[in-house]
Amino acid sequence: MRIKQFSMKTVMTVLVAIALISFMVQHFSVKTIGQEEEAKVLNLSVASEPVMDPAFVTDSYSMPMLKNILEGLTRPTSTGDIVPAMAESWDVSEDGRTYTFYLREGIQWSNGDPVTASDFEYAWKRVLNPETIAPNASKLFVIEGAEAYFMGEGTAEDVQITVVDDATLEVTLVEPTPHFLELTARQVTLYPVHQATVEADAAWAGEAGETFVSNGPFLFTEWNHSGDYRIEKNPDYWDVENVDLDEVYVRIIEDAATANMNFMSGELDFIGIPFNTIPTDAIDAYRKDDELIVTDIGATYLYKLNTTDEVLQNKNIRKALSFAIDRQKLIDNIAKGEQTPAKGAIAPTVPGFEEDRDYFEDADYETARELLAVGMEELGYDDASKIPLVIQTNANDAHMAVAQFIQNEWASELGLKPTIATVEINVHFDSMTQLNFQIGRIGPTVDYNSAFAYLEQYYTADTAGNRTGWENADFQAILDKVTTVTDPDEQYELYLEAEAILMDEMPFIPIYYYTNPQVVSDHIEGLVVDGMVDVQLKEVKYKQN
Repeated sequence: MRIKQFSMKTVMTVLVAIALISFMVQHFSVKTIGQEEEAKVLNLSVASEPVMDPAFVTDSYSMPMLKNILEGLTRPTSTGDIVPAMAESWDVSEDGRTYTFYLREGIQWSNGDPVTASDFEYAWKRVLNPETIAPNASKLFVIEGAEAYFMGEGTAEDVQITVVDDATLEVTLVEPTPHFLELTARQVTLYPVHQATVEADAAWAGEAGETFVSNGPFLFTEWNHSGDYRIEKNPDYWDVENVDLDEVYVRIIEDAATANMNFMSGELDFIGIPFNTIPTDAIDAYRKDDELIVTDIGATYLYKLNTTDEVLQNKNIRKALSFAIDRQKLIDNIAKGEQTPAKGAIAPTVPGFEEDRDYFEDADYETARELLAVGMEELGYDDASKIPLVIQTNANDAHMAVAQFIQNEWASELGLKPTIATVEINVHFDSMTQLNFQIGRIGPTVDYNSAFAYLEQYYTADTAGNRTGWENADFQAILDKVTTVTDPDEQYELYLEAEAILMDEMPFIPIYYYTNPQVVSDHIEGLVVDGMVDVQLKEVKYKQN
């Protein structure tokens, strides 16, 4: 028997051909009968490792993804409307305090178990359980008995969440709360969790795969820690026929410049809040090429001030720091995102607050120096350069550029010598929550588009999101009163009074009202980041090549 001899050249040719065919099969649509088109994959990036337990998530990178893996009673659309989700309908009592939700028929968890009213009761009471120590438990305090249970002054049975039957959930609120349906849509602490999964393993949210039981339009299927993660279309989702994407692949890229390079090379399909940010030095180029999209966001870029700090407990020092910033110059030269200088606590996305309230002037260096002098005398300093000040931010080029601009402002105009400390983003937020900082960068979003949402985080020093240690009895009294008032004009005046107290006390420095500069690949449609920084991935459409 003769064995045919092949030359090395022939072998190599065959191997190359095989490799080429394999690549084509994997990456291109082959539209023959019986074969599938290429997978519709959306490629995104975020700056940090996600937190996937809705009881504990606080960062703006994790929330948008978790809201597409889990689903609440209601959901927001890309246009901002609140529509039925797990609940197909609801009733509201005449006094506006009791909501009765009717769940859809046939809704189920990814493991096949039915989603029931008990899942919502369990999830909400888990958040409120004082042993859970959930950072956003206060979002549920609108429910009768919720705050008392969380504070150890009541029991779980006192919380007015009633399972009427598997498909009916009744919730009684402390007082009429017009934004309650928006809370059920946007606040992940009001999303359900699968009780058996949570109780079986305390670390249930630490890994992806079949053990991560969910009920949203996408499944959490793969997680390479500190590297990337993947979500895939949920075939058992109640509205799966309206979900176009097959997968969403998310890379963890802390550096915005690297993320931008990946977008330019086609490896990412979108850059913009909350999926990383466009580096400031790239914005002008995108604008010139008519690729830049800019939308308003209901958030304010802030420097929160630790009012328990030896230096920053002084109100005059805090106000001096705020006044000695040229916000418009910062926007024009550093941020470059068509932002508006922030000189208040309530963003202009809230109706009635579109215009500046004139609490202070931008770049009022003269007043700043006067206030600094008073503060130094009160604290016993005779040399501004000796006042210890540290600006803390995460290691992001855009945030660093802002910090350096403000550092230079305070040095040149006030004679201060602040330093800048950069830390990993989760460490940054944790240290701010624990008041282990002096001056910290943050851009918090709100749960609903109302003046109250911007103010309530400062109700007490311990309120979730406060991160300043500041509280004020007069401020509290105004917020207490506003919840008893139904006249919109009277409410508006109370909001102004409360905001004026914040701007006089200055527990934070408002820098600018956020916009969202963003770029998106041509083959992606419907990727909309709304004013509350929610993204409905089920509405995204993928244009095939």
